Amino acid sequence: MEVLTNRNSFFDHLNDKQQEAVRTIDGPLLVLAGAGTGKTRVLTSRMAHILQEQKAWPSEVLSVTFTNKAAAEMKERLAHMTGQDLRGLWLGTFHSIGARILRRHAPLVGLNDAFTIIDPDDQLRVLKQILESRGMDHKKQDAKTYAYMINAWKDRGWRPAQVSKTAFLDAALDFDHSVQIYTEYQERLQVVNAADFGDLLLHTLTIFQTHPDVLSHYQTQFKYILVDEYQDTNIAQYLWLRLLAQKHENLCVVGDDDQSIYGWRGAEVGNILRFEKDFPGAKTIRLEQNYRSTGHILGAASGLINHNKGRLGKTLWTDGGEGDRVMVKGLRDGRDEARWIAETIEEYYRQGTSYKDIAILVRAGFQTREFEESFMSLAIPYRIIGGLRFYERQEIRDALAYLRLVMQPNDDLALERILNVPKRGIGKATVQKFHMIARQNRQPLFQVIKSFLQTDELKGKTRLALLTFVQNIERWQGLLKTHPHDEITMMILDESGYTDMWKQDKSIESTGRLENLKELVAAIREFQDLPTFLEHVSLVMDAATAASDDSVTVMTMHSAKGLEYNIVFLPGWEEGIFPSQKTLLNGGSDEVEEERRLGYVGLTRAKKEAYITFAGNRHMYGEWQPSIPSRFITELPPSHILVLKGGTVKSAYAPIAMQPSPVSFSRQSLFQRGDRVFHLKFGYGRVQETEQDKVTVNFDHTGVKKVMEGFLKRV
Repeated sequence: MEVLTNRNSFFDHLNDKQQEAVRTIDGPLLVLAGAGTGKTRVLTSRMAHILQEQKAWPSEVLSVTFTNKAAAEMKERLAHMTGQDLRGLWLGTFHSIGARILRRHAPLVGLNDAFTIIDPDDQLRVLKQILESRGMDHKKQDAKTYAYMINAWKDRGWRPAQVSKTAFLDAALDFDHSVQIYTEYQERLQVVNAADFGDLLLHTLTIFQTHPDVLSHYQTQFKYILVDEYQDTNIAQYLWLRLLAQKHENLCVVGDDDQSIYGWRGAEVGNILRFEKDFPGAKTIRLEQNYRSTGHILGAASGLINHNKGRLGKTLWTDGGEGDRVMVKGLRDGRDEARWIAETIEEYYRQGTSYKDIAILVRAGFQTREFEESFMSLAIPYRIIGGLRFYERQEIRDALAYLRLVMQPNDDLALERILNVPKRGIGKATVQKFHMIARQNRQPLFQVIKSFLQTDELKGKTRLALLTFVQNIERWQGLLKTHPHDEITMMILDESGYTDMWKQDKSIESTGRLENLKELVAAIREFQDLPTFLEHVSLVMDAATAASDDSVTVMTMHSAKGLEYNIVFLPGWEEGIFPSQKTLLNGGSDEVEEERRLGYVGLTRAKKEAYITFAGNRHMYGEWQPSIPSRFITELPPSHILVLKGGTVKSAYAPIAMQPSPVSFSRQSLFQRGDRVFHLKFGYGRVQETEQDKVTVNFDHTGVKKVMEGFLKRV
């Protein structure tokens, strides 16, 4: 890259709005940068302009990014553009900069400068020790519950004394007791001279709030502050930035409120929405010229996001041509959807498109399984980004181990994997003893355990746990001869406690793991028996070699932010999947708006062509359920979409095939008033009212709730 020694050359590669953002150096500035509008170029050019105009030394500029990769790329670009020695420049993530400041002032929060930064596993270990010392159940999932809560409090900038009872995050836990655990956790970290990731911001925020002299030093030093992806900041980061910017007020934040999709991990879209109120006199510059997508893709995305009320507003445009309209396709079911997309991809490949230029962006991880099956059958190379292949995931491997053991009790590898999953109180010493005897006698582990149970060597809870385990395996083995194999699979997962283990887990991943287990049951149902299915899995795993460089990319829409592909497929646009069932059941308008922003992000990943698909039926919760197209499809502007006719579109969805304008998908409910029903989350209840696909149910233990009919089963 050529060093730009001529000041005007900074602006040669910028459009008018980008130039305005670079030249506006003094005072608070909000750059609303739409998808594909060149925000990184603007940020880097702005820093280069500040340095070359000698407005500040590198040590007087603070630039915050959200990933180390982005920081490294920006620093490299900046070095080439300016030709300057950038030593002293404060450029990095919130955590890296927080750690840098904290090392200088660690004694002010009871640490020394050699403190250790602990990872999430260490955090759980400390919390388990605290729970044990209090005589509490110290199962890993309980420690995870408190870790999740403490991290959320830190994201809000709350020390133990500041935790608000009105914003308590888990009604199942005692508030005062939870705060005591938080207090003890912080005290324990101080004793061992350690900080977790949340502390890197929280401790520096505490120092700024309680030591005005330290705050004044950094306020004076940082003449210019630049922040990337401002829509993804949490409350602690927001407070931290506000304090640092108070003196010079030369704060430039770049972001897109329409791409705020991380509310579930603490991001506050309100930070960017109220920027102009927080900094009176702030200037707002909108970057709306898109360099990535065609006109029709941008028109569809803009029409969708316009339905959000909580946004500042902008309209993306391009001078790169209209291109093809966004194509919408309805399929009979999920398998047909996956097959049709795979065949369409294969046709693109035959016409000269590289696989690497194509992406499938799903809403939830469980959707990938059917695509993997279709790709395997057509020998299409693919890779899963941000996750494992379906059959490689922990919960799927665990479930398969149970099935393998029921089919073949001599399968030692399967037994070793799940003997203590979920926790059964079987110690390592006991397991090692089993192994030793098995090797000496050349016996399978299962037979060794059965032999031990006939002696008096095992006592108490260990004996009871192993006896129950062996009896369950043998009982399931017998039932497999008389019951459908998919029902036995559900029985094994439930009666073993495995499903409940993930229901009790409070991590972000637990919901996805439960969805994957349901998808596994759906996959098993497609095979005539369990041996055939397990053989199929073995063959799939054997064929799952490393993806070549030319592979179709499969990932969630969340993982796709910041990426781009020539052709993008967006499957599963149905109520209950997108927006998600969790949003429909427990969320409000804010959650639906975040889902809509996710759709906007998904669409704007496409450079040339975008496909949206939905299915008339989905295999969910053990049976086929009718689906209705997502509300987001009806919000797409008719002038920018093309509904693909023919194929297997169910007649109930004919209106969308005839007119792509917003329509009502009215039909008779599957349930009637008085029906007795079951819901996986809420249990048993009785139907009170029906309204198309929504059913009002009076549940026995959780009261009256309105739920989607697809998640109910008549009993």
